[in-house]
Amino acid sequence: MSSYKKNAYKYSTIVAMGGFVFGLDAALISGTVNFISQEFGLNDIQLGMVVGAPALGVLLALLFAGYACNEYGRKRTLQIVAALYVISALGSTFAGGYWMLLAFRFLGGLAFTSISLASMYIGEIAPPKLRGKLVTMIQINIVIGLSGAYFINYLILQLGASDAAWVTDFGINKYTWRWMLGSEIIPALAWLALLFTVPRSPAWLYFNGKREEEARQTLAKLLPQDKVDSYLEDMKDSMEKSTEDRSVWSQLKGVFDKKYRVIFIIALTLAIAQQTSGINAILFYAPTVFEQIGLGTDAAFMQAIWTGLTGLLFTILGLILVDRLGRRPMIIGGMLWIVISLGIAFYGFNTATYTLTKEAVSEITEIEDKGRLDKMIDVEYSSDIKLKRALIKSLGAEEAREHSSLLIQKSAKINAILILIGILSFIAAFHFSIGPVMWVLFSEIFPNSIRGIAIPFFTLITSTVSWLIQAFFPTQLASFGISNTLLFYATTVFIGMIILYKYLIETKGLSIEEIQEKLTRSKA
Repeated sequence: MSSYKKNAYKYSTIVAMGGFVFGLDAALISGTVNFISQEFGLNDIQLGMVVGAPALGVLLALLFAGYACNEYGRKRTLQIVAALYVISALGSTFAGGYWMLLAFRFLGGLAFTSISLASMYIGEIAPPKLRGKLVTMIQINIVIGLSGAYFINYLILQLGASDAAWVTDFGINKYTWRWMLGSEIIPALAWLALLFTVPRSPAWLYFNGKREEEARQTLAKLLPQDKVDSYLEDMKDSMEKSTEDRSVWSQLKGVFDKKYRVIFIIALTLAIAQQTSGINAILFYAPTVFEQIGLGTDAAFMQAIWTGLTGLLFTILGLILVDRLGRRPMIIGGMLWIVISLGIAFYGFNTATYTLTKEAVSEITEIEDKGRLDKMIDVEYSSDIKLKRALIKSLGAEEAREHSSLLIQKSAKINAILILIGILSFIAAFHFSIGPVMWVLFSEIFPNSIRGIAIPFFTLITSTVSWLIQAFFPTQLASFGISNTLLFYATTVFIGMIILYKYLIETKGLSIEEIQEKLTRSKA
């Protein structure tokens, strides 16, 4: 492998580690849901706020991310983000109550810009023929982080049930959820240290102060020598065609410029559809989702690990194929695959019934005064939501929430295999298609004149949708049931697929300038 390719892979790998830390931060919370709910006495809204707090935090950060990227550079902004991950992990681990935990989770959300910033940076340093593969590395790191989080949670859960002296000495059984959240600290510190070894973006160097010689030196590490001058010439042409006003406000107005209307439609659709697929509801509440099938807590945590491994496998497959198949077929085909998969899971949940038998109730030792369940015995409930409403009437809201997983497990008559196939198929489809490829497209479709603002702007939109999905998933689950929630996700993805089928062009192998030319010629 040539030296410039080695450098491109090295720098991209380091920056893409932000995806790994993001994945850890995002999924570790899934294992703590029941623990923090009980310790801090949280209701559904408060629980949703704790889980969704980072997605809310990123909304604030993205308002300033574009300015920071343009003013201080991609590298410096990434270093700030890494430091925020460290502070958030420390604060969340030692949180003394609900509000403190919420605050540090929110602070961690300020660092969730690592995904958009990483895709921006890698898109600017990657040779055009490697761009798709290198940007997709972000998604691979995210999925490795997610998988690692599920495994760490499962391992800590098992250790917490052990009577070993060292487990007690370290407080693993007493502070289970704190150990889960604390496992992020070391990876976040490692990423912060490694970011000091990457160069500044050549595009930022050139477009902010015309530091041509520095940009040339960086490009010489990333491109064949005979390509450096032509690449700089493309930057010069792009800059001359763009407005002289390089302010944040001018770039933001450029996002809405009529000549970029097709780019706007593509980016907006991707930003919304990626998150209304419900991916973060499934990933961040994975054990909770699997408990709806009737699995016990340990089994639900184990299935969450399989979710992570499935995502990893198909992200790697997507990485291999993104520069071969192209972006358009992977997006359109993947979204159709998502719709079908969610449809399968919807059917499985929609046909389930729930009946508590006298024998099942007699086996329960976790509930005091089981006589309160007598009116529910041998009554068939046609959905999880009807069962939960009956539990609230019998046990009260707090006890119903605490024991709903156990009672679903005891009462469910459900095609668990079909639902598992549907959910794992959905995970595979997402990580093969719109999950990573959206970030590839974000790194490609925006012209250099507005990309410093455009990528954070559309990431703000996708993060807003992500926060809404995460924060209100427990409420959706309690109010509408799992089947109707999945049906909603499938419908929104289908609408997005129709829009992208009309407007999305193929971008593989093209320079940013060539992509811009094709998209600005397209008509909305």
